[in-house]
Amino acid sequence: MGWSIRKKLIIFLMAATVLPFGGSIAITYLQTTSSLNNRFVSTNHELIEKGEEELTVYLDDVAQMSSVLYRYTPFMSVMRDGISQDFITNQEEVRRALAYLFNSRPEIEQMHIYIDKGKDSYTNYHSRISGRGKYENVFSHPYYARLHHSDDFSVIQPPHEIYSYNHQSVIPNSQKKNVLSFHNSLIDLPSDHFLGLLSIDINLSKISAIADRLYTKDVEDLYIMDENGTIIYSSKEKDIGKRNNENWYKDVKQRPLEGKSIEWKDKQFSGVIVYERFSAPYKNWYIVKRIPYNVLYQSARQTALMNSIIGLVTLVVVLFATMVISFKITAPIKVLIDNMKKVEKGELEADFDSLGNDEIGMLGRHFKRMINQINELIFREYKLELENKSSQLRVLQSQINPHFLYNAFQSIGTLALKMKAVPVYSLLTSLSNIMRYSMNMKEDIVPFEMEMKHVNAYLSLQKQRFDEQLDFHIAVEKEVEEILVPKMILQPIVENCFKHGFDQQIEKAVIHIEATINDEGLVCIRVKDNGIGITEAQLDGIRQELFEGRILEGKHRESIGLKNIYDRLQIYYGTQATMSVHGMEEGGFTVQIQIPRVMQKEVEQS
Repeated sequence: MGWSIRKKLIIFLMAATVLPFGGSIAITYLQTTSSLNNRFVSTNHELIEKGEEELTVYLDDVAQMSSVLYRYTPFMSVMRDGISQDFITNQEEVRRALAYLFNSRPEIEQMHIYIDKGKDSYTNYHSRISGRGKYENVFSHPYYARLHHSDDFSVIQPPHEIYSYNHQSVIPNSQKKNVLSFHNSLIDLPSDHFLGLLSIDINLSKISAIADRLYTKDVEDLYIMDENGTIIYSSKEKDIGKRNNENWYKDVKQRPLEGKSIEWKDKQFSGVIVYERFSAPYKNWYIVKRIPYNVLYQSARQTALMNSIIGLVTLVVVLFATMVISFKITAPIKVLIDNMKKVEKGELEADFDSLGNDEIGMLGRHFKRMINQINELIFREYKLELENKSSQLRVLQSQINPHFLYNAFQSIGTLALKMKAVPVYSLLTSLSNIMRYSMNMKEDIVPFEMEMKHVNAYLSLQKQRFDEQLDFHIAVEKEVEEILVPKMILQPIVENCFKHGFDQQIEKAVIHIEATINDEGLVCIRVKDNGIGITEAQLDGIRQELFEGRILEGKHRESIGLKNIYDRLQIYYGTQATMSVHGMEEGGFTVQIQIPRVMQKEVEQS
């Protein structure tokens, strides 16, 4: 069995709701994520650009702190001549310079100065200035050696745990922290003669303060790497000072300078990486911000989630409405199908009142009319067949062999002609025609002209019987003669005139038979006699027998002929045929029949 209308309707309405709404959510989500991606990349790149500029300025400021010493003439004299020439005065100048520089920035943790003249060095750790110390192997320090063998005047040592220069500072283990060291060469300008070294160790508080404004903690990641890939700062504190060997960083370094971002997916991270390379003098440094997809598309997902919730609620409402509508539409159809199944089984009944006012309701009403019409047709055909069988039975019960009668009538008629008894021959011919017409069971519908010939033959015989005491008049319009009518609808009426209307008190019996077309286009047949009359009670009894089917006790045989005619007319014409009876006590009885020009059976066949 295929899908029912109810299932198809539910699936169709669900698809018509889910597909457009789901497509709209998907398209909205894609467009939103694309827009957010572009906007986030642009915004974050501008942000880290500004951060890079601020960090560059800060690093330059710290790196240029040594330039202040060049403006302090007494200190520069000490650097040229050494401490030993005037130990007390010169050492005080060194201490004063170190104290001044140390107090210029709060993030300074330690300072170290090396005077090449005399190989002397001093440190200032948390404002505690050490005594003079000899630093013979100063270039064993890797960054000092790097300055000595290059043209650079300053070099930055990546974040590392603070240590004591020349073992002159006392640093408790509890206070050891990561610092960023700036190592500077001090030269005698303009001769470029090497005078000494200045190291400044700063904590990462200022860098952290700048970096913290560039990302969202616990959500995004920020990295600052030097030219060697060593992490100067990271949102993950444990990574600070380590070398960045991640694949994403290698990919960033291979990107063109004008690039802004890349999309990255691996086991550790999935999202967008926004990057910027530092300008000179830190041109190989990188500042990188990593934004996970779940952060980047959070608003888009919230919007999609809200739309999905709305869609789900809408889907539930649509599903409920669809179920209601489908049941409302298909319930009458199921009722109609159940009734059709009953009809298939032979139960010609419709056990519903109404299926509504729509097209299905109209179908139900037409179905009921069809059932009623079928029942009416079956009843009519069954009753007609029953009447025909009854008529045949009555004929069989009373008939003598027709061939014997026809042969006997022919012999008598021949004898009458030989004896020159023409009236006898005419009477025998009329009787033969009457019997032939009555006994012919093959034809049930005949032209009105044949019906009138039969009645005329019957009246001719009666005329021979009553002679001058009977007179009859027949007036039939030419147009009526060809109209088809049920057989034997007039002769029983005329016969009743003799059986019930005439007796010895009537001087002369008169029968009028008329057949015309009235103004309404109906065939009007009227049989009227001048019999002894009928009382009002008798007339009511006849009408009850005819139209209500009630048979009065002791009188059921008197109008059986009229009742038979009326029933047959109803079978053939339905309500279109009417019969009326009229009579008066003073005398006279009239039977009037009105039928359509075309029989209902003929219309259905055509």
